[in-house]
Formats: sequence, C-alpha cells, structure tokens
Amino acid sequence: MTASSEVRTDCARAQARRNQVLDAAMRCFRDHGFHAASMSRIASQAGMSTGHIYHYFENKEAIITSIVERELESLVDRWAELRASQDVGETMVEHAAIGVLQTMEPDAASLRLEIVAESVRNPAIARVVQAADRCCMSSLIETMRIARESMGRKDDEDTLAAMAEVIASMGEGLTIRIFRNPNVDRERMATMIQRVMRQIIDRPDWLAT
Repeated sequence: MTASSEVRTDCARAQARRNQVLDAAMRCFRDHGFHAASMSRIASQAGMSTGHIYHYFENKEAIITSIVERELESLVDRWAELRASQDVGETMVEHAAIGVLQTMEPDAASLRLEIVAESVRNPAIARVVQAADRCCMSSLIETMRIARESMGRKDDEDTLAAMAEVIASMGEGLTIRIFRNPNVDRERMATMIQRVMRQIIDRPDWLAT
C-alpha cells in the first residue's frame, strides 16, 4: 500500500467513525433531548469510549454543527440535482411529494425540532442553524429563478425570496404538524403540497399586490 492510499484509508476510516458518532448522537438527541444526551450516553450508543468521541468532536455543540452541516449538504445536493434536470419546475413539483414524506418522518422531525429548540437557548447553535438556513435558501432561490426563467418569467430578488420562504415555511410547518396530528394522511398532504408548489412556480401573479 502506498503512502497516499494509506492516507485515503485513514481518512475514510476517520470519517466512518465520525458518522458513527453522529448517528448515535442523533438517536440520543431524539430519545433524550439535547441536555440529557450526555457525551457518555452518546459514547455508549456509538459503542466506543467517551475519550474516543472527544478525538473527533470537542463537545456536543460540535456534534450538532456536524449534524446540521451533513443535512445541509444533502439538501444543497438535492437542489443542484433539480437544477440540472430538463424541466426544473416540473421536477420540483415531482420531488415535493418525496420531500413531504421525508419531512413528516417522526424521527427526522423530532431531531429537527430538538436542534431548533436548542438554537433558541444557545447562541452558538443559533449561528450554526441560521448560517445553514441562509445557504439552503440561497440554493432554493437559485432553483426557483431557473424554473421561472425557463417559463419566460423574470422575478426580482424580493419576489424570489418570498417564494422560497413560503416553500420553506410549508416544510417546517409539516415538521410540527406530524406531532400535533400524528394521524394526518401524509400521502394526501404530499399531493396537496404538490398542488401548492405548482401554483407557486407556474402563476406569474401569485404575489401580485
């Protein structure tokens, strides 16, 4: 094995261990809340020593930062894939149903709520969450711009930002609804959100005053 291949192997192993810790922390945060999820509890869930976890993460705030960044990377990649599609607007509508079902998955929803709740109390986490939101919204706005321009519509920045905020608000609202009404028909909600998305993307006058 060459030196470069050894480095790649070590990096891959380290990343796998980091992901192992993140997955364990996510389960602990969901099950016990941020403050009750001690580093020792996370270590036990991950099947490693507490000292080993500190080799990869300085503290729980660093773990949350990595969880947020990992989800952000997934979202940004998803928007980039949509922008590369042949019909961006229609692809956004199609993928809206998948997004609804993923957003309303209870484990994922509870983790998002736990992180948001911690951001209310913890300025460091608030900065992480808000920075991730700015990045995600920028990617969504650019996707909306391409979708609307492909239909011959030119929107100003304020209009595009408002469209993106409506879409984001729908998604974040669903995160709460799954707990307020756990019996909600998710498939029907996915269909309804698709209809709303189509209106947002297709109608040139939807934000007209």
